[in-house]
Amino acid sequence: MAYQVPETTGEALDELDHQLVTALQTAPRARWERIGAAIGADATTAARRWRRLTGAGHAWLSCHPAGIGPTPPLVAVIEVDCVAGALHEVAAAIVDDPHLITVDHVTGSRDLVLTAVFPDQAALARYLGLRLEALPGVAATRSQVASAVHAVGSRWRLDRLAPGGRDVLDETAPGGGSGIGRGLSSADPLDLRLFSLLAEDCRMPAADLAERAGVSPSTVRRRLERYQREEALVYRCEVARSLSGWPVSVTLWGVAPPDAAARITAQLPTQRETRLCATLSGPHNLLLTVWLRSVQDIPAFEARLYARFPELTVTDRAVTLWPLKLAGQVLDPRGRRIRGVPVDFWHDPAAERAEADLVRRLSVPRRPLPWRSSSKVIK
Repeated sequence: MAYQVPETTGEALDELDHQLVTALQTAPRARWERIGAAIGADATTAARRWRRLTGAGHAWLSCHPAGIGPTPPLVAVIEVDCVAGALHEVAAAIVDDPHLITVDHVTGSRDLVLTAVFPDQAALARYLGLRLEALPGVAATRSQVASAVHAVGSRWRLDRLAPGGRDVLDETAPGGGSGIGRGLSSADPLDLRLFSLLAEDCRMPAADLAERAGVSPSTVRRRLERYQREEALVYRCEVARSLSGWPVSVTLWGVAPPDAAARITAQLPTQRETRLCATLSGPHNLLLTVWLRSVQDIPAFEARLYARFPELTVTDRAVTLWPLKLAGQVLDPRGRRIRGVPVDFWHDPAAERAEADLVRRLSVPRRPLPWRSSSKVIK
């Protein structure tokens, strides 16, 4: 069935919806009895409300590995300039690339801003040179590597639970925690199968996971405990930004002096508005994405930023017009979920063949140009 753009009239989340989202942001795998107790409702009401929110695309849960391998994944921020009239074609061509965490159509001097994960620099080079820049509608790209990520969206909370409700939930339970995981140094076939199942439904009970994976429930529970202990999974409970009370997303690029950068990046994640904070490799050594109440709040936010960090210079800014993809979920223009794209590293046989062909050509020395003497005599 083709996706139908839903009507927008009358859309709103009530206070119980906001509390439910906050509870699931805090403990995504908690039983409905605990979620209900945290929001002052019974388990049936909590589950029914959540089905209504997810069915409308207003909120959703997702899960993906923090990383697999001996080294952390490489995080890159990629700016894309599109040929006039080609922006949506480019977005449609890349939105299913599994390693693209976010795809934002933004204002300012670039058309799209992508955040992506790669196993290494070679994979980033392959994606830029043999995939992204080869698309017909792409005019230019600029990329920067994140040398450190200090805050991610999975840590952000609506914060609508009463203190008593927060006490009911345990943020150290599976699904809680900081949201910046270490990942696994290696993964066997069962790990990969469980990751795939949790990507389908991160609330799937251990018994159901065991049945579908063909192992015992105790084996699954041991694996889940290991994933929690090693921060191997990133759980996210997201809400459509237009319904969150924070409808404006702004990305700021800045320059922080080397002797102040560590102090600034340690404090930026504590700000209520911060969704993403990263140290970058390029001329702008800091990236900050925030959610705000209105466009009119942008100057006031920057003023507070300057008052708190006078050493920090904001060099550019962009407002997100359409969050086309967020944490592996494809979204409509108002930020409602359409469908999921499981997060994974990108593999493209065509690009890999093109890279191998280029390496072969580079390995063959070119014949040097014949040396020619000048007919002029320098006196």
